[in-house]
Amino acid sequence: MANESIAKTLTVALTLCVVCAVVVSAAAVILRPTQQANKALDLKTNILASAGLLQQGVDVETQFEQISVRIVDMDTGRFSDAVDAATYDQRKASKDPVMSKALPPKQDPAKIKRRAKYATVYLVEGSSGLEKVILPIKGYGLWSTLYGFIALESDLETVAGIGFYEHTETPGLGGEVDNPKWKSSWIGKQAYNQGELAITVLKGKADMSRAGSESQIDGLAGATLTTRGVDNLVRYWLGDQGFRPLINSLKTGEA
Repeated sequence: MANESIAKTLTVALTLCVVCAVVVSAAAVILRPTQQANKALDLKTNILASAGLLQQGVDVETQFEQISVRIVDMDTGRFSDAVDAATYDQRKASKDPVMSKALPPKQDPAKIKRRAKYATVYLVEGSSGLEKVILPIKGYGLWSTLYGFIALESDLETVAGIGFYEHTETPGLGGEVDNPKWKSSWIGKQAYNQGELAITVLKGKADMSRAGSESQIDGLAGATLTTRGVDNLVRYWLGDQGFRPLINSLKTGEA
């Protein structure tokens, strides 16, 4: 065929498309195990960081050995073997009508729409028993759903840390949920007061001289809707519709 012919031009273009498609597909297949391994490693890193356990320069897999991964039945608040903790995907399950339940708007302040029937939680246990429990949390902010973890100390009332590993909130505003200084302000706060849910994220700053400040978190400046979203999602997941039944079961030793 002549170089200037339409047929040759189309043949070259088609051949190039096929070759590129094969290369891209092959790369995706070959790199998939590595991508999945990196994703799992990143999740473990965030779990450790949310509980204040991440040590720089130390192998993440080695650090994660101190954590036990358990499945909890969200309705009973007790551990379950109904699904395999090693393969269970809570995010995927929350979109499956069989593995989740729809939430009426009045019961859905975090705007998650559906809650998985089972959740993956992480326990840090030592010679004296439970030291920390790390709980997955999610909820809608201004622009996106925030995914993260909140950790409680062994008393199951004191916040050990919090962290979000995925969101698309506005940098410099709602994106300040990633600010180490703001995250550190959660440490030591009381999630419950005399058995009642007390933790709250304010629109402004907490007055440390007033009663109740031990459970109050400063809001994010200029990010009212993200602040409200974080408050809603934390209170939801630590409340009766979230992990409160598990926390009660752990306190009584019936989990």
